[in-house]
Amino acid sequence: MNASFDFIGSEDKPALIAFSTPEWLETTKSALQELGYKVHTAATHSDFLIRFSQVHYQVVIVEELFGANTPEENVTLKSIQNMPMTQRRHATILLIGNSFQTFTPMEAFKNSVHAVINSSELFLLKQLVEKAVSDNNLFLHSFREVQNRVFTSGNRF
Repeated sequence: MNASFDFIGSEDKPALIAFSTPEWLETTKSALQELGYKVHTAATHSDFLIRFSQVHYQVVIVEELFGANTPEENVTLKSIQNMPMTQRRHATILLIGNSFQTFTPMEAFKNSVHAVINSSELFLLKQLVEKAVSDNNLFLHSFREVQNRVFTSGNRF
């Protein structure tokens, strides 16, 4: 099915992935599908930005060198890092690459993502995604609860 016309229903768990390494792309896509996510793949930086702006993805996974030779050239990652929190709060964002130690909080913070994963641990991706999503949901639980109460009561921030 062409992802351009792939509709997201209210019961779907949408995920967006952006990879240049085909093996990592397939491994990631399979892991997310096994977890019940409806996976969309971004082929380019502009494709990523268009898709990200149109759907509230629950999980976003980006390769450190997506469309780039160095992390500094990764326009997608730079775009995520420069987005206001209100634009990306709905997603758990993971970054995969060779230069990280998996689940190092300071690396994740430095890269403005929720978790970093070393590519050598892709075989654990299902468990790592579940942990990152769970941790993020726990962290944002109170915020989301208050936000829902405020919006359902008719008040605005």
